[in-house]
Amino acid sequence: MNILFKNRRLEKLCNNFNKLVKKYGNKRAKIIIRRLSELKAMENLGVARKLPQLRCHELKGDRKGELAVDLDHPYRLIFTVAQEPIPVKDDGGLDWEKVHSIKILEIEDYHGKHRKK
Repeated sequence: MNILFKNRRLEKLCNNFNKLVKKYGNKRAKIIIRRLSELKAMENLGVARKLPQLRCHELKGDRKGELAVDLDHPYRLIFTVAQEPIPVKDDGGLDWEKVHSIKILEIEDYHGKHRKK
């Protein structure tokens, strides 16, 4: 799968293990690198749905259109489909098997972020 990033700063962070360790700690940095490698190796996003350790899922509410995979609880790797048009099934749902490109938006605990509001 093709992996893009929201901006150059996030791309540099995700491609530099030492920077990841400094920001997130050794354990989470290793998981981030592993998740990115797993996603990159996939033929399409449908594969991610079949791997329970990823818990790849679509987000809801004000995050509709975004997806996430688990890192270490409660952190997630948040991304969107980076294809135009976004592949959809006849029923309007995302056609996971036709997603071949994603854009990483952020690494965060989005549940904690919303609780703070």
